Amino acid sequence: MKILALADVESKALWDFLDKDYIRTIDLILAAGDLKPDYLEYLTTFASADILYVRGNHDRTHGKRSPQGCICLEDTIYNFHGIRILGLGGSIRYKPGPDQYTEQEMENRIKKLHRQLKKNKGFDILLTHSPGKGLGDSDDITHTGFSCFTKLLDDYRPKYMIHGHVHMNYGVNVERVRTYGETTIINAYEKYVFEYETV
Repeated sequence: MKILALADVESKALWDFLDKDYIRTIDLILAAGDLKPDYLEYLTTFASADILYVRGNHDRTHGKRSPQGCICLEDTIYNFHGIRILGLGGSIRYKPGPDQYTEQEMENRIKKLHRQLKKNKGFDILLTHSPGKGLGDSDDITHTGFSCFTKLLDDYRPKYMIHGHVHMNYGVNVERVRTYGETTIINAYEKYVFEYETV
């Protein structure tokens, strides 16, 4: 299964120079936040894939208008042809504003998912905006990751974690793909395509 992961900036290759034949080869699109609703809606026009998204810390327009034709995964587990995808958007709280959470607030969101996690026997992909603490985050308060995300990976060992928030152009030490235990972590900044192997 071919998955397109997106986050943070609208890709010119998709927005201005879209290869319509190529986008139809994508089986699933995962949007990890801070993307304009118009951009996601534009992709729904040409893609035959579902677009699943979480909100970023700059997605203020989503409160007024959600991207039509897309599925919001905030605080839920979505089953896509047997792939269980858990969505938790937002960033660490660094100033007053929507879609920002303290570590405790994010932990509380995860606690409320207990029944869903038990019913679904875990999850295969964790879709977030922020990374886990120490797993692709930065030292500055704005881009600090959540320790509770790292604990989710320890407890459930999903195949993938997809996040955004830390832009690839922030420095040479920003990794696109890393491994943590049994989990492949992908920074979806702009766009990244990967193959999800199904049994």
